[in-house]
Amino acid sequence: MNPTVDIIYHYFPKLSETQKQQFAQLAEVYPLWNDQINVISRKDIESLYLKHVLHSLAIGMFIQELAPKTRVLDVGTGGGFPGIPLAILFPEVQFHLVDSIGKKIKVVREVAAAIGLTNVEADHIRAEQLDYKYDFVVSRAVTRLGDFIPWIQNKFERKDKNGIPNGILYLKGGDLKEEIKEARVKAELHPISDYFKEDFFDTKYVVYVPM
Repeated sequence: MNPTVDIIYHYFPKLSETQKQQFAQLAEVYPLWNDQINVISRKDIESLYLKHVLHSLAIGMFIQELAPKTRVLDVGTGGGFPGIPLAILFPEVQFHLVDSIGKKIKVVREVAAAIGLTNVEADHIRAEQLDYKYDFVVSRAVTRLGDFIPWIQNKFERKDKNGIPNGILYLKGGDLKEEIKEARVKAELHPISDYFKEDFFDTKYVVYVPM
């Protein structure tokens, strides 16, 4: 039995009615668009709330709060993960979702519009082409950290406005010691199993790299 939206309500009991409704709508909107433009594998669409929405929200569990007007870049967003769930969770934060594949950005825009998200901007562009500065860069295992960091290392605001310094919040699984060593960065590994009890998260982490 795949979890429903109730799994989100369970871990995030303080959601507003608007947020609850937006999370619930994802179960209608994503299958509709996924049938037209495949952004989530057919078997994973049934596990939407566990493998995509809740996984994305591990970043929210780690960071807890974000100051209003914080700017977050989601690189290689695909169908909008982790950006869309995080934008629902943090309505006063500005999210910029980018992907090099245009049809995926079409899905992101349609989903954001359908559920009434006003804090999401989505562009068909590579991260290294952006001229903007952000407080945080989020991503979900688009590539090895050593390859990822050069794309975004000059994209950070110098002034911190949150409880932790500006940096990368990366969702990745497996044994990451070698990858972090290769990237030559100081990274913190936060096990997602500390936040969510489901077996799916047993070897997955929020990787925080202060920049």
